[in-house]
Amino acid sequence: MTNQIRCLCANPALDRSMHIDHVVPDQKLRCGPPRIDPGGGGVNVARAITRLGGPSRVVYLGGGPTGDLIEAALDQEAVEQRRIPVDGHTRESITVLEDATDHQYRFSTPGAQVDQAEWQRCLDAVFDWEAPPAYLVASGSLSPGMPEDFYARVARRARDCRLRLIIDSSGEALRQVVDAGVFLIKPNMRELGHLAGEEIESEAHEREVAQGLVEDGKADVVIVSLGAGGALLVTKERTENVRAPTVNIKSRIGAGDSMVGGISLALAEGRSLREAAYYGVATGSAAVKTPGTELFHPEDVAQLYENMWAEA
Repeated sequence: MTNQIRCLCANPALDRSMHIDHVVPDQKLRCGPPRIDPGGGGVNVARAITRLGGPSRVVYLGGGPTGDLIEAALDQEAVEQRRIPVDGHTRESITVLEDATDHQYRFSTPGAQVDQAEWQRCLDAVFDWEAPPAYLVASGSLSPGMPEDFYARVARRARDCRLRLIIDSSGEALRQVVDAGVFLIKPNMRELGHLAGEEIESEAHEREVAQGLVEDGKADVVIVSLGAGGALLVTKERTENVRAPTVNIKSRIGAGDSMVGGISLALAEGRSLREAAYYGVATGSAAVKTPGTELFHPEDVAQLYENMWAEA
């Protein structure tokens, strides 16, 4: 399928979310029934694309009982997948929602320690295809044991294949991959500051740094995620703020991944970068309307995008 989007998740997680009336120290706290979802950057991007009706395939490292649960959950959601077995156990992420305050408490265990043979199999699997995908999306953190230049290695192989790479990561992994040059990055303000080596102090500064990344060939497109503020789209031809619609926020978990899924699908369908940015913001905004680790409802995405594009 030539318009398929290949997703890479180097550090997946089994997401558990549950409700409780109050969080109190030093007491046994009895939570409500847990909701379990497959998670991690690239996994959530693939789930978002599938939920929106698009074709995707996710390659991820999965080990132990948690890896088995992620595989089964992806099957249940009809997400096309390729699991690369590892000896360690895939991490868990736990979210406790306190009903009395609407506060969220989020806990994440470390990812499985992977060795060179395991991460090399993952890297090779990403580029194993009958027909090249429309886009490659690498999203999320790296598992312990993976080299910090792992995404940079992905970028170099993608460039050799003339494949457009979309990156959503942070820290040294993000810095090294932009040094290799990519098609699109989606940093938040903190991550943009890390790339600049300084704190972002204003909207003008934010634009200057993003424009500099494009001018220096680090990325063809920069879409800065601004949370409730929407996003900043920067290309060689255009710089534009995409305002997010006002929605009732229930949980921000998965909003960034949903945004990347929306952007990727819109581009794979042949829409312009501007349309893709608006569709991505609509998808991320729809995700914050759902509680816990639930992603979004497709009908919310359609309605929000229609309203946003009509006002653009």
